[in-house]
This record gives sequence, C-alpha cells and structure tokens, in this order.
Amino acid sequence: MATSLTSIEDAPPAESAVEYFPSQDLNPLSHPDEHIQDLLEGLNSKDWIKVCESLNDTRRFALYHSTLLLPLLEPVMMVLVKAMKNPRSALCKTSIMAAADVFVAYQDKLLEDTYSAAFDNLLLQLLLKASQDKRFVCEEADKTLNSMVQSLTPLPLLQSLQKYARHSNPRVRAKAAISIANCVSRMAFKDLQEFGLVPLVQVAANLLNDRLPEAREAARSIAMSVYRSFTENEEYEKQESWQNFCESNLPALHGQSIIKITTTH
Repeated sequence: MATSLTSIEDAPPAESAVEYFPSQDLNPLSHPDEHIQDLLEGLNSKDWIKVCESLNDTRRFALYHSTLLLPLLEPVMMVLVKAMKNPRSALCKTSIMAAADVFVAYQDKLLEDTYSAAFDNLLLQLLLKASQDKRFVCEEADKTLNSMVQSLTPLPLLQSLQKYARHSNPRVRAKAAISIANCVSRMAFKDLQEFGLVPLVQVAANLLNDRLPEAREAARSIAMSVYRSFTENEEYEKQESWQNFCESNLPALHGQSIIKITTTH
C-alpha cells in the first residue's frame, strides 16, 4: 500500500498529497510504446507534481519495460540527479526511489562507459542525500545504496566507490565506507586480489580513526573481510603472514591497529 507524507514532520503541507509507492505496488503501463515518447517531457516539466508522476512512470518502465527505457537511460539518470538536488523533499525522495528501481533493472550496464559519468553523479548525490538531516530522505537513500550494492557486481562498483572514502564530508565518507564494506563482504578472494588487498587495507586503516563511528565500524568490517580471505587462502598465507603483510604495507601505527582488530576476534 502507498504511504503518504501526512505523518512526516519535515514535509511541507503542499507535499502531503504525494504518495510513495513500493516497487511491488507499481503496475506495468497500459501502452508503454506510446507513453515513452512523452516521458522526458514530463520529467523536465516545471510542475514538480508532474515530475513526481513521471518519476513513478520511470520506475514502471525500469521494472516492466526496461528495453524501451534503455535509449533514454542517460538523460533519465541526469534527471534523477537534478531531482535529488531539489529542495522539495517529495521530489527528492521519489527520485531516490526511482534510482533503486533503475539499479535493479539495469545492474552492471550502469557501469559501462556510456553511462559511467551519469552513474557517478547519481552515486555522489545518493551519498549526499544519505548524509543529510531529513530523516525520511536519508533513510530512503540508505535503502537505495543498499539496493545498489545488492544489484551491481561488487568489484566494479567498489572501483567507483573507493574515492568517496576520502571525501571531505565525514558523513559522505561514512556512507561510502558502509557501501564499500558491504561490497567487500560479497567478494571472492580472486576479486579482492584483482582490486588489490593493499589498497583495501589502506582504506580500512585510514577510516579506523575517522570522526564518525559508522565509518570506524565499516573500516573494521573491511579489515575483517580482507583478513578472512587472506587467512583462508592457503597459497597466499604460505607466502606471507598476515602480520608481515600489514606491517609491510601500512605505517607502523596503522599496521598495528589492523592486526589488533583482526586477530582479537
């Protein structure tokens, strides 16, 4: 069942009529071939209610008519970014929900060169929205980031996420760290090797002393995932002990911190 904004404290009264539909409550469009012609016009309307309606139509296309939406995917992603920047909470949240359905529908295609720039802008906006103070927008962005991690292949997604672990905003760093930790937990040892065990433990070590507890907890999760993969791979461990690996590739204090976290569990 759709939920309205009437119970949300930070939603302006003018936005209380907007309904948020769970993905499973959205139905296929009756005449998608005809409707696709008007989608971009609706998404770029100056009437924000019309934009919200068109965003929900975008979700329907992604879920049920993804082939029809594919030629418009790049400009649609740009609209999602623009809508997320809008001060209207209803418009922002609806665009975040649309992003989740786009991730589920298109998965790794979003990481192809054609869409990579638009995807990167979308990823940054989601991290920013997950970092803000409006709870119901923040929570929706968190859910969409989780949907992204579950829908895309971890290794290429991790390559897109890693730079945000150094973002100047500590909240963005924390949200990026959580997504990175979730990616790493899904990766096989060969994928961790391909990304690089050293860069991963360096990311974890840098986040261990971060300002926010969420970032520090994510850092511990990253370190434990790498440690388990390292020690469970007999050939790798024969060449070098975990302690030597950390001490060789990290500053002394960072190396000791990682060793302490991983070997005391």
